[in-house]
Amino acid sequence: MSDKQFGFQFVVENCIQCHGCEVACKSWRGVELGVRWRRVENIWEGAYPKVTCRSASVSCMHCLEPACVEACPVEAISKRASDGIVVVDRETCIGCQTCSGACPFGVPQYGGDELMQKCDTCVGERTAGTEIPPCAATCPTGALSLVMMDAPEKQAAEKEMMELVKAVKADLAVSS
Repeated sequence: MSDKQFGFQFVVENCIQCHGCEVACKSWRGVELGVRWRRVENIWEGAYPKVTCRSASVSCMHCLEPACVEACPVEAISKRASDGIVVVDRETCIGCQTCSGACPFGVPQYGGDELMQKCDTCVGERTAGTEIPPCAATCPTGALSLVMMDAPEKQAAEKEMMELVKAVKADLAVSS
């Protein structure tokens, strides 16, 4: 495994909730209706009249130690040693959804064919390390970026996103 790996960094303070990253991902890759490889989640806090809203742009974090890879009973999910990108072999996937329960970010998606799909950083659509994926390229404030990280940086990015995902889940629990 390389000393540095690709990972997404998200700066919540820079996000203006435009959903450009979500739209770019969906349209660039032709993701089917109902499936979201990247999603912008709103986190509402406070009480009237002091209500605030911040957002989290959530997709596969290409984790340092991906739980989905360990959970897959047929080894359809793997982490590339060269750059740390987590990929799915849809020819091998059996659609059991075990990875879905294992992923702390709620990333695995299932479309009409019932096979797992998710963000792969547009790895097949760009030259590794030289082009920015459409989700990050579309972000007008630089809140989202795909960068090479060492292990501590990657752990910190995963921890920050985990806190945002927990806040989203807490907000959803309150509103339902």
